[in-house]
Amino acid sequence: MDVFFFEAFAEEEESLKHYLGDQAKAGFSWKSIQEYGAEEPPAPIISVRTQSEIPASWAPQLKAIISRSTGYDHLRAYLQKTGGSLPCGYLPLYCHRSVAEQGLLMMMALARRLFQQVEHFNSFLRDNLTGIELEGKTLLVVGVGNIGYEMVKIGKGLNMRVLGVDLQQNKSDLDYVSIEEGLAQADFCVCSMDLTDDNPGYFHYDLLKKAKRGMIFVNVSRGELSPSADLLRLLNEKHLGGVGIDVYNEEKALAKALRENGPRDHQEVQAVFEFIRHPLAICTPHNAFNTEESVARKSEQSIQQLMHFLEKGDFIWKAN
Repeated sequence: MDVFFFEAFAEEEESLKHYLGDQAKAGFSWKSIQEYGAEEPPAPIISVRTQSEIPASWAPQLKAIISRSTGYDHLRAYLQKTGGSLPCGYLPLYCHRSVAEQGLLMMMALARRLFQQVEHFNSFLRDNLTGIELEGKTLLVVGVGNIGYEMVKIGKGLNMRVLGVDLQQNKSDLDYVSIEEGLAQADFCVCSMDLTDDNPGYFHYDLLKKAKRGMIFVNVSRGELSPSADLLRLLNEKHLGGVGIDVYNEEKALAKALRENGPRDHQEVQAVFEFIRHPLAICTPHNAFNTEESVARKSEQSIQQLMHFLEKGDFIWKAN
């Protein structure tokens, strides 16, 4: 076997097989590495998403790792842990539009109290269902990379006032501000930052307490950037007007708790279970990337990465 794909859900496996054809021998599982339970790597090249914990003991047996994700902080952490130079690849451009549209979906659903509207259908009453329009409101995009800039374009298309926060202020059509200035003005804030060694917990309680009261916060980037317990506290205090999250701090533990009825004693996991029941919160299962178009792009680019490595010993998009 040449390659094994972990965390490959049904549609993704079908798409990967389509683009792979008979170019290489591959195995597939929807499970993460820890759920799969293998003591040794099933192939010299493995492909993962972000929930797999790659054992350090596998490093000497692996030739390469392909992450089917736009972020590669988990690969960097693995290389630091193993002290190696194992070739690692990622996919920087496959899902920028789909993730941005998920951010819009969450913004609009929270702004218009969509789930409460559905719940009220049986009584056909409209009490406590009054929402807000997005036109003319201020959108703060924190992290203006590929995904963030798509979010900027969407906001401008809706006639919103759009502000950006980024270390690299390289978009000439965007007004950049400091995070404090932006939070003080924003009606909506979307986190689309990369996760680095320096910014876990970036959207902590004290920072978001500086936000305009009633601001709706959405994270479609990395859960480590916005501690769930802090978000829940701000929502319960009615400082935030809504929270939409597709990514989670301690996401591996959360996935285990949900899929296998595993332990829920971690504070961050407990907070998400409270979010699920909160009327002003939306939780989705790290699914913002998942459209027909992005699954096709992801599969095609994953096979491009694989074949390039098999032929040249290197990746097109390197995470090292």
